[in-house]
Amino acid sequence: MAFPQTVLRNLKAKARPDQIEGMSRYGMTPEKRLGVSIPTLRRMAKDLGQDHALALALWKTGIPDARILASMIEQPGRVTEKQMESWVGDFNSWDVCDQICDSLFQKTAWAWKKVRDWAERDEEFVKRAAFAEPDRKES
Repeated sequence: MAFPQTVLRNLKAKARPDQIEGMSRYGMTPEKRLGVSIPTLRRMAKDLGQDHALALALWKTGIPDARILASMIEQPGRVTEKQMESWVGDFNSWDVCDQICDSLFQKTAWAWKKVRDWAERDEEFVKRAAFAEPDRKES
């Protein structure tokens, strides 16, 4: 496992604070954001590989870029329904919601159950998560 502090240092080294103002114009919350691009996060995820413990540690930082990276390295088979509920409750920006749904939630055993549950909820990003799941056949 990579150390969370090392990964955070690498994320901060790739920060693009000049991008944050533009991101906020598109409705992305600027709080705690580093401005790391999705292609950069994907390269980092590829280098890190899947790592459940690291994903949980990155999520706890509250940094949107780290949370998106967490979804890219998390192991879908280890994600619990409780974890999904916890993470969706932390969503505060459409891009984080959509990236986590696309990179992780749709690949879990709980995906369709959560779609049905979340579609009935009133919280903005919880409901969005129900509809952010890409089309795939229900098993």
